[in-house]
Amino acid sequence: MKKLLPLALVATLFGCAQTQNNQATYQKPTYETYISQGQAFPITQFTNTQGEVVALAEDKRKLVLLFATWCSDSQRFVKQLMASPLIADPDLQIIAIGREEDDQSLVNFSEKFATNFTMVADPNRQIYSQFANAGVPRIILLDKQNRVVSTLIGEAPNTIEKVLW
Repeated sequence: MKKLLPLALVATLFGCAQTQNNQATYQKPTYETYISQGQAFPITQFTNTQGEVVALAEDKRKLVLLFATWCSDSQRFVKQLMASPLIADPDLQIIAIGREEDDQSLVNFSEKFATNFTMVADPNRQIYSQFANAGVPRIILLDKQNRVVSTLIGEAPNTIEKVLW
């Protein structure tokens, strides 16, 4: 029994399951999204990495990015976003929320990737857990009234092409 407890703990922590011969096998988590098209976005303001309150703009579309600095898919999406015409769109507000990140890690990431949009630290997943159970990057597109237009999981190489209002 003592040998099974550590294996069960590892299985629980890393999305693994025990097989009949007590070998751990990885199981990809089932991605759940807790907000859907047409719903109002439940947050109207955030505190950025400089400690300033940033409100959702009343006259702009929004792209809310839930990401992690260490995630290669998140890094790829940010690079694609920075290279896209969206980055210069004056009618678009971009807010990036770093899941399990602190202010300093986001400042470092922003400098490395030369971002020019709002960064918000979410060290304990308090924001992230309102919208999803697993997976980054997550992209939530909002209209000018802060209603969800669509949600995307950005693991595919061409996710930026699906960013449409």
